[in-house]
Amino acid sequence: MVDLRITVDGRELQASWVDDNPETRRALRDALPVEGEAARWGDELYFDVPVDESPVETREAVPEGAVAYWPAGNALCLFWGPTPASRDDEPRAAGPVAVLAEIADISPLADLDGNGTVRVEEA
Repeated sequence: MVDLRITVDGRELQASWVDDNPETRRALRDALPVEGEAARWGDELYFDVPVDESPVETREAVPEGAVAYWPAGNALCLFWGPTPASRDDEPRAAGPVAVLAEIADISPLADLDGNGTVRVEEA
């Protein structure tokens, strides 16, 4: 089931919620739609969102396609490959994040050059 539509510089992506961190997921859902100029850190984009929630479960290593909330920066992050903190090819956040959703197909992000404008909304 597709729950979210994510647009990155005209690239359309679809994502589905995961079961972890229901309160943080609810806080993001209540804030939708969110949009911002994202900064790039390796194969990760992150941008400020109007969410201030303390997640229950966090981690630094995340799966490709993870849509995660970074509580230290009140930011939403999209991961599709290695970052400067990665070990081997695994996506790794700069600090603990809460994975809230997963992007079904990350291939449209492969040719993204630099930063981007990101919009996340309910599907």
